[in-house]
Amino acid sequence: MIPEERLEQISQRFQYLEAAMADGSGDIVEMAREYSELKPVVEQITLWRGLREDLEEAEALLDDPDMKALAEEELPILRAKLPKLEKALQVALLPKDAADARPAMLEIRPGTGGDEAALFAADLLRMYQRYADAHGWTFEIIDEQATELGGIKEMTAHVKGEGVFARLKFESGVHRVQRVPSTESGGRIHTSAATVAVLPEAQAVDIDIAPADIRIDTMRASGAGGQHVNTTDSAVRITHIPTGIVVTSSEKSQHRNRELAMQVLRARLYDRERQRLASERSADRAAQVGTGDRSERIRTYNFPQGRMTDHRINLTLYKLDQVMGGDLDEVIDALIADDQARRMAEMGT
Repeated sequence: MIPEERLEQISQRFQYLEAAMADGSGDIVEMAREYSELKPVVEQITLWRGLREDLEEAEALLDDPDMKALAEEELPILRAKLPKLEKALQVALLPKDAADARPAMLEIRPGTGGDEAALFAADLLRMYQRYADAHGWTFEIIDEQATELGGIKEMTAHVKGEGVFARLKFESGVHRVQRVPSTESGGRIHTSAATVAVLPEAQAVDIDIAPADIRIDTMRASGAGGQHVNTTDSAVRITHIPTGIVVTSSEKSQHRNRELAMQVLRARLYDRERQRLASERSADRAAQVGTGDRSERIRTYNFPQGRMTDHRINLTLYKLDQVMGGDLDEVIDALIADDQARRMAEMGT
């Protein structure tokens, strides 16, 4: 049962913000942020309350001989709508992840499997680029180290757009591929893997990095096979001394590279802190979704069978070509729904 007192508090807070913004009093930016967060919740409250009122009115008509038949016809329809609206309201009331609305840093690295793992990492990069394009997001590659065969040794990208981290955060983990490599003459299926990490972009106010804690080195940018992209020492490598985290950026502008590398470093440090806090809050939880556990295999892409299986939710889709082409919404929607169900169960306990 949803507590009416809580719903009333939310509604009153929303009305207060609406009035205060109209008057131009207070911190408009902060009020606008809270207002936009509460608006979808209040819309669900309004729908739920409206249905409850319709139900009460229809039930009252059962005592009216002239309206009884109409009420008996309408009541089953209204009652059938109630569970769906209650669930939508419960989802709207779930605590929001403060990072959901942020841009993200996407990192891909090959795992076990040598050249085939590097080629699969490049396939994953193209998959996410197409997914970003389909959603109208901006996908900027910050650093990419390519192999001579067209694979990648390491890649970092900055993804910007509406709801980027909220939808991509479940992609963190080990992605496994099963297929016959183009270099395999015997037709044997090989298994290899790549690691994906999705980090919310950190703002300067989130992470304070002391100048004494970093070492900045410049180096010559290089492309696939070691070929030089330019002849200036424009690439930047930043080492965070306390943690040992190393980030690089190899655009043409050294100033831009410093800026991008610091963005990535802040994102990694912010993610470390988020994971530390999440671990403390979840010490007694057996399994989590979307915590960025890099060691766990989350998904398998089986090319001979044309299937993709997400092991966290036991979802198998026989549409591998579409998935590799960037059609990820079905699996991401399922992961979001599973996460919501878990959190609602936890709130219930």
